Amino acid sequence: MASWLGGLGSGLGQSLGQVGGSLSSLTGQISSFTKDILLEGAEEVGDAATELHVSNSRLREIESINAAQKFENERLKKVCSDLEEKHEAAELQIKQLSVEYRNQLQQKEVEISHLKARQNALQEQLQKVQTAAQSAQAGAGVLPPATTSACYVPAVRHSSGFEGDDMDFGDIIWSQQEINRLSNEISTLESEVDHWKQIALSSKVQGTHDAEQNEICKLQNIVKELKQNLSQEIDEHQHELSVLQDAHRQKLVEISRRHREELSEYEERIEELENQLQQGGVSADAMADSKISEQKKNAHSPEGGKVEELQVIKDLEDEIRKLNQRLSSAKEENKLLLKEQELAKVEKIRITQEYENLKSDFSVLQSSVAEQEMKLQSKTSLPEDVLRLQQALLEAENEIARLSSLNQEGLEKKLTSAQLKNENIFSACAENQNSELSQLRLDLERKEHELNESIAERETLIAELEELDKQNQEATQHMITLKDQLSKQHTETESVIKQLKFDIDFERKKVSELETEKIKTIKELDSQKEKLSQCSYALNDLHINKQQLQGTIKDLQEQLRKAQDCNLRNKGEIGELQQRLKEREEELSVSLSKLAEKNSQESNSTCQDLILKEREVEIAKLQNDVSENKQLNEDLEKSLSDLRTENGKLIAAIEELKQELSDAISEKNKVHLEKDTVVEALKMEKRQLESELNQTEKRLLEQAHKYKQTIEELSSARSMDTTALQLEHERLVKLNQEKDFKIAELNRSIEQMEGDHQETKEMLTTTLGGQKQLTELMKEKEVFIEKYKNQAFQVKQELEEYIKLSKKQDVLKQNLEEKDRYLAVMKEENNHLKEEIERLKDQQSRSTPVVEPKTLDIIIELESEVTQLKVIKSNLEEEIEVHKKTIEDQNQTTSQLRQSLQEQRKEIDESKFKCEQMNVTHERLSLEKDEEIKNLQKTIEQIKTQLHKERQIIQTDSSDLFQETKVRTLNGENGNEKHDLSKAEIERLVEGIKEREMEIKLLNEKNVSLSQQIDQLSKDEVGKLTRIIQEKDLEIQALNARVSSASYRQDVLSLQQQLQAYVIEREQVLAVLSEKTRENSQLKTEYRNIMDMVAAKEAALARLQEENQKLSNRSENSSQDMSRETIQNLSRIIREKDIEIDALSQKCQTLLTVLQTSSTGTGNGSGGVNSNQFEELLQERDKLKQQVKKMEEWKQQVITTVQNMQHESAHLQEELQKLQTQISVESDSNSKLQVDYNGLIQSYEQNEKKLKSFSQELAQVQHSIGQLHSTRDLLLSKLDLVTPSVAMASTISQLSGIQYSAPEVLSDESKLLQKELEQLKKKLQEKDSTIRTLQENNQRLCDSVATASEVERKSQEGTESEMRQIREKHDVLQKSLREKDILIKSKSDQLLSVSENLSNKENENELLKQAVTNLKERNLILELDIQKLKEENEKIIARCREKETEFRALQETNMQFSMMLKEKEFESHSMKEKALAFEKLLKEKEQGKTGELNQLLNEVKSMQEKAVTFQQERDQVMVALKQKQMESSALQSEVQHLREKEQRLNQELERLRNHLLEMEDSYTREALAAEDREVKLRKKVLILEEKLVSSSTAVENASHQANLQVESLQEQLNLVSKQRDEAVLQLTVAQDQVKQYALSLANLQMVLEQFQQEEKAMYSAELEKHQKQTAEWRKKAESLEEKVASLQESLEEANAALDAASRLTEQLDIKEEQIEELKKEGEIRREMLEDVQNKLMNLMNSTEGKVDKLLMRNLFVGHFHTPKNKRPEVLRLMGSILGVKKEELDQLLSEDQRGVTRWVTGWLGGGAASKSVPNTPLRPTHQTIFNSSFSELFVKFLETESCPSLPPPKLLVHDMKPLGAAGTGKTSNTPSNSQMQDSAVSGTSRRPDTNPFLAPRSEAVPLITPATGSGHLLMKPISDALPTFTPLPVSPDASAGAVLKDLLKQ
Repeated sequence: MASWLGGLGSGLGQSLGQVGGSLSSLTGQISSFTKDILLEGAEEVGDAATELHVSNSRLREIESINAAQKFENERLKKVCSDLEEKHEAAELQIKQLSVEYRNQLQQKEVEISHLKARQNALQEQLQKVQTAAQSAQAGAGVLPPATTSACYVPAVRHSSGFEGDDMDFGDIIWSQQEINRLSNEISTLESEVDHWKQIALSSKVQGTHDAEQNEICKLQNIVKELKQNLSQEIDEHQHELSVLQDAHRQKLVEISRRHREELSEYEERIEELENQLQQGGVSADAMADSKISEQKKNAHSPEGGKVEELQVIKDLEDEIRKLNQRLSSAKEENKLLLKEQELAKVEKIRITQEYENLKSDFSVLQSSVAEQEMKLQSKTSLPEDVLRLQQALLEAENEIARLSSLNQEGLEKKLTSAQLKNENIFSACAENQNSELSQLRLDLERKEHELNESIAERETLIAELEELDKQNQEATQHMITLKDQLSKQHTETESVIKQLKFDIDFERKKVSELETEKIKTIKELDSQKEKLSQCSYALNDLHINKQQLQGTIKDLQEQLRKAQDCNLRNKGEIGELQQRLKEREEELSVSLSKLAEKNSQESNSTCQDLILKEREVEIAKLQNDVSENKQLNEDLEKSLSDLRTENGKLIAAIEELKQELSDAISEKNKVHLEKDTVVEALKMEKRQLESELNQTEKRLLEQAHKYKQTIEELSSARSMDTTALQLEHERLVKLNQEKDFKIAELNRSIEQMEGDHQETKEMLTTTLGGQKQLTELMKEKEVFIEKYKNQAFQVKQELEEYIKLSKKQDVLKQNLEEKDRYLAVMKEENNHLKEEIERLKDQQSRSTPVVEPKTLDIIIELESEVTQLKVIKSNLEEEIEVHKKTIEDQNQTTSQLRQSLQEQRKEIDESKFKCEQMNVTHERLSLEKDEEIKNLQKTIEQIKTQLHKERQIIQTDSSDLFQETKVRTLNGENGNEKHDLSKAEIERLVEGIKEREMEIKLLNEKNVSLSQQIDQLSKDEVGKLTRIIQEKDLEIQALNARVSSASYRQDVLSLQQQLQAYVIEREQVLAVLSEKTRENSQLKTEYRNIMDMVAAKEAALARLQEENQKLSNRSENSSQDMSRETIQNLSRIIREKDIEIDALSQKCQTLLTVLQTSSTGTGNGSGGVNSNQFEELLQERDKLKQQVKKMEEWKQQVITTVQNMQHESAHLQEELQKLQTQISVESDSNSKLQVDYNGLIQSYEQNEKKLKSFSQELAQVQHSIGQLHSTRDLLLSKLDLVTPSVAMASTISQLSGIQYSAPEVLSDESKLLQKELEQLKKKLQEKDSTIRTLQENNQRLCDSVATASEVERKSQEGTESEMRQIREKHDVLQKSLREKDILIKSKSDQLLSVSENLSNKENENELLKQAVTNLKERNLILELDIQKLKEENEKIIARCREKETEFRALQETNMQFSMMLKEKEFESHSMKEKALAFEKLLKEKEQGKTGELNQLLNEVKSMQEKAVTFQQERDQVMVALKQKQMESSALQSEVQHLREKEQRLNQELERLRNHLLEMEDSYTREALAAEDREVKLRKKVLILEEKLVSSSTAVENASHQANLQVESLQEQLNLVSKQRDEAVLQLTVAQDQVKQYALSLANLQMVLEQFQQEEKAMYSAELEKHQKQTAEWRKKAESLEEKVASLQESLEEANAALDAASRLTEQLDIKEEQIEELKKEGEIRREMLEDVQNKLMNLMNSTEGKVDKLLMRNLFVGHFHTPKNKRPEVLRLMGSILGVKKEELDQLLSEDQRGVTRWVTGWLGGGAASKSVPNTPLRPTHQTIFNSSFSELFVKFLETESCPSLPPPKLLVHDMKPLGAAGTGKTSNTPSNSQMQDSAVSGTSRRPDTNPFLAPRSEAVPLITPATGSGHLLMKPISDALPTFTPLPVSPDASAGAVLKDLLKQ
């Protein structure tokens, strides 16, 4: 019992452990799921497409997780169901064990009874010894009272005994009735359960979905309750049985107690009687007898006689002896019974306690049942069911109460859980909505999870609280102050421990994941093994194909052999034909000899002609034969070649197959290798993971040890003194704080790392995108820069032209200005003169006109001056007109320039627009990226906050973690530095690009301002324009100089290099990233595929398991139904037998008591009973016990027979399987017969085809005969035509000639006809040849007729006889032809009849086919009927077997009852005999014959015992015989059934065989008839062939070939039919597989759809929530960004306005000062200009057409000083000075240099003149640089040479700041002259800024101080000579529009 309970507990523990493991895995999955969701937040991407992709991937992952969870749920459900089944099995085992224990108790009781019997025997011996001792001692005097008491007591006891017996029978009957009632109730409950199951199934099929689900839930609950009730009822029945048995035992105890009391009374009485006997002797005996008889008479019957009293006294004496013997045994029995009574008391106390416990449980259950009943009454509309359920529940509660005594705690838990489940089920029944159910389930799961966690926490907290309480009791008052701090530390340590536990769980999960991965790998290996098996199957298929090909090769070889045989035959035929040819030649020779004899009479010429003709004809025949043979040979050769080609193809195919085999083997090897590599890799990974796990476990163990140590230290610290506690507490607090700080730092570092990692990822993505865009922008900008360079080059060229023109215009402007000044002076003088004249006139008018000579002289002078002035005026006017013309030309040129400028503007505008677009796109992209970055940062912050909330602090004491974090921070800092560097470089690039754009904008603005100024200028403002154009040219030159400067180029180059480096880096990074992303995507796809595969495999496994379970259940149900039923019946019978045995044993005991009492009664009545009778009764009781033992042995025999029956049933099942195999074999034979039948049908169809082909050949023959008829008619008509043409020439001679030639013609025709008949198959080719031969023959005949006409006149008489013969022959031939026609007609009629017969036969065949199909259908129907009948028979057989078992059981019970009756009868008979024997003994005792009586009694006893044994043996033999007869009859019936089945099946088989044989006979008859017909037709055809000998050979060949082809075709057909059958079988198998796959697919799809719908519903809600949140955040962010942007814009505008205002004020102040200075300078300049003009005029007049010697000398010297490369430039300059044209100079230079040098040397006179001219020394600042250009040298030379002679010029180049200095602001305001020259000449044009013919002023005397304002070009000083146009200051930041606005304001 204990071992069994231990096993049950272990099983329950394992199952609960499994549940716990599954729950832990579920919690782990949930936690990993939440982690994944949190981590996935960091993976969000900006683009919508990528977001979609990510969300899809997440959905897939979540779906896979959900599927795994659902699978786990199903697994847990299965585990629960398994546990329930185990529980039920455990209950059954408990019941069985209780039954076994009861049986054992009964056996023990039997053994006790045996031991008691032995004790009784021993006590009897002791009593005999005592009686022998006591007989010596005699005493009396106590008899009267003793006898009275003895007489009085037994009567009372007798009545009490009878009452107890009645009670026992009543109890047994009542218990049997209750058992029957309860079994009936169980059967009714089972029927109700079946009924509800059927209703549930029908409702599933019929009802709507929602209602169905609700009804199904209700019905399932009801079914569960009914099942529970059933189990409870069964338990109650067993409980009642046990109660009955207990009651029975109690009654037995009472009976035994009564028996003991009676025995004690008997012993007292016997003692009294012995005393009386010893004291009184005979008289005393007589007196005692008389007294006893008197007393007995007074008590019983006062009317009895003395004889009866004497007999009673004797009986009593015998009884007294017996009782004396048994007294000792009774004492011992009393002792034993007292012990048993004590044990019974203990048991009673225990039972009362159990009863009280059960009562309490029952009351609790009743309350719960009442509540459930109330709920059921309120919710269900089934009152009857409720009542039944109530009864069932009450019974179940009783049973549960009984079981609770065995295992109270576990069952109480189960009951509580069951109550909870019932309440949940009822609540679920009340709620009809599936959605609420699902929500409740989810809530339940969550709450259960929370409950588990809270329970675990509670337990830990309770334990720790208890420890704290103990320590608080122990601790002092100081501990009270420290308690709060210690509790805080304790909670912290708890959190740390929890974290460690969490880590351990996480690593366990990892281990489980690794195990799952291992399982996956194993599965993959299995799949690969399956693939290998498939490969092996493919190899087998290839082998089969190879075998087939070998078969085809063999067939082809056979065909080759046949073809060779045909060749041999053909050769033989050719030989025969040659022999025939020889025979023909011999015949010809004979005929020739005859003809020679005949024609010897005629002339030699005619004979020769005829012989020639005949020979020609024969030769033609022979040629035709030869050609035919050749064609046949060619055909054979072709066939041979075809066969060879086919052979070659087959060999090639075999080689290909071999190659494929080798490829397949190689692939297989590769697959093996790949698998091995994969397995090795997996093993390596597994090892690595295991090592990592071990390391982590070690770390965790170390940490755990550390924490344990800390905890122990804390506990020890608590138990220490207060001072030590305080110190340690402070130290621990410090340590704790430090660790907290460390944890915080670590957390911060981890957070920073995560943030940095995410930022770096984002920065990488953004920088990559930005770099891509920047590279694109850079490329576009480079394109634009190249365009601008080209445009700048064009503009430079145009500018050079414009500079030339502007220089010319400058000269003209200067002249104009001078003339204007002259005009102004003259006008002023004129005005003065006019005023003077007027004044003089006034004076003259006032005063008298006194003409003075002075005045007259003055007037004359004035008039002369006026005339002069007029002349000058006219000259000036002419000059003005000339100037106007020049101005108009200039205006035209300016208009052209404007057009070109407008074009340039348009181009610049386009470029600007493009640049703006590029900038806009760049800004937009940058804004978008910024927005995305902000959004991502916000999402990251949110995720961080969530992580902070959910994450628990990880504390690690080990230094490894610190090192790792340090390394990580360092790496992060490095990464940040790198990113900062990359950012800085990108910013530099962007700034460079912006500077370039700004420069381009400045150029564009300047161009626009120029164009606007040019448009605004009028004709009067030409001077101003020219000045501005000069300034602009200078600016452009400066800009070009800056553009083309080395520093700028270096910057550009460095930027380009940096760009290239960044591009390379970017490409590398991109490549790495792309590789990583590719690997990631591959891994993801592989993971998804693996997950899908695993899910599919798991689903398939689950399905397979379910199917296996179903199949196993079916098989078990089908195979074990019989055995289960038989076992149940036998167990029921055995139980009944046990009950009957118990009842019978009780009856026996009661009967014993009755007999004892009756014997006492009779003894009292009669006067005394012998003690031997009592002993016999005890012996009989022992015998009965032995019989009971034998009955138990019989029971065991029955069990063994049942087992044998099971074995026999197994054998019978094997026999049935054998029969089934025989049936399958017979069905296979049937299928073979059907196949043969199909083959016969096919052969019949082939025969039909052959007949058709023969009919076609006959038709061809008829057609050929018709053609022959037509040819014959044609020939006859030709002959008729020939005869009249000859008759026209001569009458008689011609007739004779015709008569002679006619037989020749006829003979020719007959020969031609024979030829044509021979060549049936080659008609079309040969007809042409026959026509040609006929034409030739006709021509020859005509010739022969013409030649032989003269000769034939002479031989008319001779030929007339021959003519007659020929006519007769002709008639004969015509008759033969007619006969042939008739024959042909008959043959055609016969063919028609044959064709009709064939059609009839075909119709018959079709009818037969239909009949066959009908028969097949009937066969199928019959087979279905047979199957149904078989099923019914099997059911009937099963029922019969059940009934037979019941019948056997009943028969056995009857047999037992009859046996018992017989035994009782025998016992009663023996009792009667004993009574008679006792009477005889009494009589003999009176006579004194005691010894003989004893002997007789012993003999009688022995005889009786022998008789009893014989009877028992006979009964056993009878029972065994009957059992054997029953078994043999059952086996015979089964054998008969099987034989009948076999007979039926054999009859069906024979009938089918007969039917098939009949069908085959009919078909064979038809086939034979057809073959007979074919034979007849062939005979007829042979007759025709014999008649038509020429065509016979061809037809035979054709038929032979056809036969061969037919045979080959038949073989091919057979092969094809076999292949078709195989293909059909394969198709059926494949279709079955396809159906199975389709079903599995459909199931999978259904499951998947359900999963997807549920998951979609879940995740759509979650997604919507997240989307709403993100949308809100985005809106907030956008609004904030818009506000920030608007504020920034307003700030920038305000700053710009302020800056502009400040600049304007400063510039205005500067400009005012500059204007004042310029005015002063203007006045000085005017004076200087007047002097310079005068000097210039003088110079111009003096130096026209002159060349300076110094200049030429310096040129010459400079030519030699310059390097050889740049000497042509010097020569060009000299030529330009001397006025030589460019073309001439180019020609001169293009020729050899020798001519020029010679000319120069000759011109200079060999260099003699060079000595006289002194060299002017160069300036010290100037250095002779050979690399400098000649133009620079020339400019310097001019400056040095013309310095002392000329005054300073009017324009200053010194004050002009170079653009580079202006742009950079690095150079000083007063640069040196060399710097100026460098800056002025450093442009691409290398053109000087000033006029080369004007020498610069000296450096020492600056006329005007340079301006110290802004370095803009418009701020340069302007001479006073120009009109008043003040240039405005324009800042480089200001735009052209601003400049124009300022101009307009001024």
